[in-house]
Amino acid sequence: MPENGLMSVQSQFTTRETTDKLLAALAQRKLTVFARVDHAAGAASVGLPLRPTELVIFGNPKGGTALMQDQQTSGIDLPLKALVWVDSADKTWLTYNDPNWIAQRHALGAGSAAAVKAMAALLTEIAKEATSNS
Repeated sequence: MPENGLMSVQSQFTTRETTDKLLAALAQRKLTVFARVDHAAGAASVGLPLRPTELVIFGNPKGGTALMQDQQTSGIDLPLKALVWVDSADKTWLTYNDPNWIAQRHALGAGSAAAVKAMAALLTEIAKEATSNS
């Protein structure tokens, strides 16, 4: 797990394709998309440049509530988020917070371990679907 808790996966697709594939993967799993934030559009609205950068906020109360019942402060990191963005080399990435980092940050107890493990596996699977053909 990286020190900052961020998991970044390079995508084989454009930001639009990656975001579309991400949304399809979330819908397939019946996860709720609470919001989409187009940071590049926001920057453009005030005359500032920003490479494509879109945040998708999503989750399932059944999964997240278990973490918040353990340590309510984990709610600052929930619902889950995925950032689709383009770097200075024109490569597209999907970045999300590692649930293990969330668990460590909030000192979640052993009772949350199964939920954290399930979230981590789910996010790994979704990221793979959104960023590659395999």
